Amino acid sequence: MLFCAAIFFGSGSLFAQSEPKVTSFVDTTFIKIGEQIRFDIHVEMDSTAQVIFPEGQTFSPLEMVESFAADTVKKADRLLLQKSYLLTQFDSGVYVVPRQRIAINEQPFFTDSLQIAVATVPVDTLTQKMYDIKPLVAVDKPWSDLWWILLWVVLTLLVLGALVYWFVFRKKPLSPEEKEALLPPFDRALLELKRLENSKYLIQDEYKQYYSELTDIVRSYLEEDVHVSALESTTDQLITKLELMKDAGELKLEEETINQFKKVLMTSDLVKFAKSKPEMSAAEEDRKAIEQIVIKTKEALPEPTEEEISRSEEYQMELAKKKQRKKVWLTAAAAVAAVLVLGIAAGAYYGFAYVKDTVLGHPTKELLEGEWISSTYGFPPITLETPQVLLRQQVKLSPEDMANFKEIQAFMYRSSAGLFTVAATSATYTQPVEAEVDKAIEQVLKGFEAQGAKNIITKQEAFSTLSGVKGLKIYGSGQFATPTSKALEKGQYTILFFGGNGFQQQVILTWLDGDSYAEEMVERILRSVDVKLNV
Repeated sequence: MLFCAAIFFGSGSLFAQSEPKVTSFVDTTFIKIGEQIRFDIHVEMDSTAQVIFPEGQTFSPLEMVESFAADTVKKADRLLLQKSYLLTQFDSGVYVVPRQRIAINEQPFFTDSLQIAVATVPVDTLTQKMYDIKPLVAVDKPWSDLWWILLWVVLTLLVLGALVYWFVFRKKPLSPEEKEALLPPFDRALLELKRLENSKYLIQDEYKQYYSELTDIVRSYLEEDVHVSALESTTDQLITKLELMKDAGELKLEEETINQFKKVLMTSDLVKFAKSKPEMSAAEEDRKAIEQIVIKTKEALPEPTEEEISRSEEYQMELAKKKQRKKVWLTAAAAVAAVLVLGIAAGAYYGFAYVKDTVLGHPTKELLEGEWISSTYGFPPITLETPQVLLRQQVKLSPEDMANFKEIQAFMYRSSAGLFTVAATSATYTQPVEAEVDKAIEQVLKGFEAQGAKNIITKQEAFSTLSGVKGLKIYGSGQFATPTSKALEKGQYTILFFGGNGFQQQVILTWLDGDSYAEEMVERILRSVDVKLNV
């Protein structure tokens, strides 16, 4: 043995100079619940050595409260690194601070285990007033950025709805021109004749314009109320139509009224086409004559029958319904356009699949964006961060296999939809033997096959936790059974294996192939994995 040591280290004096020395201390071995102890690790080494101290919750069952930066002290030709931790425990009992692994030039060195007693705090229930337990308080989960976009979508739709109501459905006050257009033909004709009376056409010698408006007023009235094509008819044609209606009993006009109307129309033709210029008083009399003709024509019209009145009311109701349908379609089109524009904008920025999954829901996306939990499972402990707490599982093994294990602790979360699964297992052997990696992996793969998996492809590579613990990563793909599908679906899996003298630890992950949200969760879980390789 001395010979081997001499060959490996070169000489006895060199071995004495280069061998690191690791020691650990605590400031007290007795605390009350919630109090803290200071755990110090001193490493004496050469100045060229590289040291990695334990990080994370490696002191379980005690909880690390704070980790201080390492101090460096020069001691002769060597360096002394001093690393301190604050530890606590909130349950009474006697606990053992497990051996801590320090990597020096990638070689493992371990501290001694220490026993800590945690005492309860006495509570005076006689003089101390007791209170009821406070109820649970609901805490809202933070929204993702996309939910803020959806909020803006809702606000935009509300604004759009308000604008549509204001410009489409709201009963706007009518302008004077609109009010006049809604008047019955008879009232509108009298109003226009009154306006013509107050015009300045005659004062400004604009007789052609005066007579054009005068005849247009009476022709429009006849067109609307008498239902005779008057606007496109010549004077003779219009008079002939009125006489025919009079003879047929459809219009009870006197012959004198028709002649008077014909006279005014002929005067208008002379003014418009022959540039005739009658006296101003004659022009005013012609306007009065037209006003009387309109009044007499209104009186000469027969009273509408009940059928005509009913038909008119139905027509007006149908017009109102068409107008209402037009407003509804306009509003619906505007809303759909707004949703499409906002959906396209959100899809272009976040991706259409992400927007669809956010609106319609996606099981693994909800897990990814939910509140994650960091916890330690089993003994030797496995620490990892997961979207849900892993629940303790009942382990069933054959009596022959169970004879080899002192204790097996298994924890798992399985999604109710899809293939996403997280499992952590710690086991200790009855004998201090090294863990058989190949046999353990074979058992996991047989478990996959027992659940219906086929065509399993296996690869492996080295794996290292953030604290520097080395392990083995087995990964690959296969076809797996899922709760939501009768057929096998293509999936991925990863198995992390850690082991040592008398124990083994495993972390198992499965998920559907192509599920980007599950892939993000797997990467996050793998980054958080930490284990302690001691029993």
